[in-house]
Amino acid sequence: MAAPGCHVGTGGEREEEEENGEEKEEEEEEEEEALRAVFPRDPELFAELFPERRRFRLCGRVLHIAEHHGPRLGPAGAVWEAALSLCRFLGEQKLELAGRRVLELGAGTGIVGIFAAMLGAEVTLTDRPPALPQLRENARRNFPGAGAAGPRVRALRWGRDQRRFPPKFHLILGSDIVYDPRAFAPLLGTLRHLVVPPAQALLSARLRGGEAGAARFFRQMLPPFFGVRLLRREPERDIEIYAVTEGLRAGGSMRVRGGL
Repeated sequence: MAAPGCHVGTGGEREEEEENGEEKEEEEEEEEEALRAVFPRDPELFAELFPERRRFRLCGRVLHIAEHHGPRLGPAGAVWEAALSLCRFLGEQKLELAGRRVLELGAGTGIVGIFAAMLGAEVTLTDRPPALPQLRENARRNFPGAGAAGPRVRALRWGRDQRRFPPKFHLILGSDIVYDPRAFAPLLGTLRHLVVPPAQALLSARLRGGEAGAARFFRQMLPPFFGVRLLRREPERDIEIYAVTEGLRAGGSMRVRGGL
């Protein structure tokens, strides 16, 4: 259950602002194939939803998030329930994030990383290249004029780009990034590169696909390489939040109440 005063309010408000034109960046063929597998192919189905700007009230903070719905971004263009659950969790746990280096994987709209930045973290938002304009827009909307003080935005394609990111982060965040089994192996490789002591990862997911989906990733693929602990289950939404550490060597990790 969410702590008092730490509920999510979306309001559904749209703000009257003109959309800045998105850069047109070519997607890799296999990334497009993975996207088509989980998202409808007809662009007209989403024309009336592009774009949408919303306000979210989370644990006493207000976040301004643009969602660029459409086939080009697919799932990355929306705020999903698992992201809101992870934000609530971060707000309730009162982790000492001030000055901590945090990286969000598959950030999409960036709502989780932006919330962590509001809690004082030094945040890097990462995703595939097509999602970067949306991430930059949302970083600017929540940290106007912040410059170097706001979240950084960088491309990170799992299994390819992780070597560009030295494993210097204290916390890796990911929400609803475990849905396509074809992405499990590259995601695992990226986590193995980034999650080294004293780092840990907090991952939230909606358990789609039964034992062949997210449950398989958390219960079969991660345990040979990491210590995996279930921190929260939200059965009404089929959402679970896990802490991931490198085996038993987690002595320097941030402490989560009732968890690590």
